[in-house]
Amino acid sequence: MLDNPPEPTRIIAIRHGETDWNAASRIQGHTDIALNARGLEQARLAARALADEPLAAVYASDLQRAWQTAETIAALHGLSVIRDPGLRERCFGAFEGYSFAALEPLHPELCARWRHRDPAFAAPGGETLRDFADRAQTALRRIAARHPGQLIVVAVHGGVLDAFYRAATGQELQAPRSFELRNAALNRLLYAQGQLTLVGWGDTAHLDRSLNEGVQ
Repeated sequence: MLDNPPEPTRIIAIRHGETDWNAASRIQGHTDIALNARGLEQARLAARALADEPLAAVYASDLQRAWQTAETIAALHGLSVIRDPGLRERCFGAFEGYSFAALEPLHPELCARWRHRDPAFAAPGGETLRDFADRAQTALRRIAARHPGQLIVVAVHGGVLDAFYRAATGQELQAPRSFELRNAALNRLLYAQGQLTLVGWGDTAHLDRSLNEGVQ
């Protein structure tokens, strides 16, 4: 007789708060940008919303915009943030620091492949969408497998959340995005027996309306 399978891991995945580069529509990727004042307030509001949740662990990308968000949440639970580079945003290499609008006239063919979500596209010196999604999804499964029956937080990035959503819903990488990736929104997933399942997405009830305006 097979042993009983482990209980599911409950996951709250949250995108970091806003940075100045978010506000300016500049591509961040692996560039290590800190939260701005609005992003710090978003992190505080997310932490307050999760204050009564029975968190067992808080994980984050090792980029500061993610771990700053995570530290604000973890502090209310007496936890230390566990940083994992597998949760980093996609690397965009030479494109980082530019806006898409600035890049498109310079690299129209590359930008067309990017816009159409070509899984094999990589910016010069960056990651392909396929490799990035595999990295992010593998990291989440590895982390979740450590916490059966527990609730964890992972503070990550917009592209990482995109990869999580697609893994949990079976949506192909190249399919147009049909869901939002708001800063500091709460997104809930389950992990069991190697599979991710979507529970809830894009909860911004904890954020003041004025904070939500213009969030990317």
